[in-house]
Amino acid sequence: MTDRFQVGVIASTHGLAGEVNVFPTTEDPNRFKKLKEVTLHTNRGEEIKLHVQSARFFKKFVIVKFKEFNNINEVEKFRGCELTIERKDALKLNPGEFYCADLIGLDIVDENGNILGKVSDVIQTGANDVYEMTSENREDKVYIPAIKDCIKEINIEKGQIIIHIMDGLL
Repeated sequence: MTDRFQVGVIASTHGLAGEVNVFPTTEDPNRFKKLKEVTLHTNRGEEIKLHVQSARFFKKFVIVKFKEFNNINEVEKFRGCELTIERKDALKLNPGEFYCADLIGLDIVDENGNILGKVSDVIQTGANDVYEMTSENREDKVYIPAIKDCIKEINIEKGQIIIHIMDGLL
């Protein structure tokens, strides 16, 4: 399981006072109003803890002001850098919900216990998620819809997703 979750990517600067336009990569961009601390991952591989001073919304962006920066020149170099939070600060999940990052790498197993492959990506389509499966036995990728007819059980502790193989799936 991952310890950190990406909540946004710095798209550009905003104004002269060190604010940045952040493209949110979280399901709930309003969470920026409650966030107190994020980690900035620089292009040089550094991790810098930042404190959110304010957050407001403009079009598809969140305009964020960090306490550590007061000038456009201090933030220009962070374009394209990601912002992450610790797992303890992540949105709370309802029963039966999972973080996408926790699903990647899980074994996909049929109802007879045969390992079919691993989850290599989670694609969010709007209607339902789709799990991309890669396998050593297949060159192509298989896309498994995350619907009740197909997904029988997700067990993070065991590291597996049990599926029902619907007609035409494989």
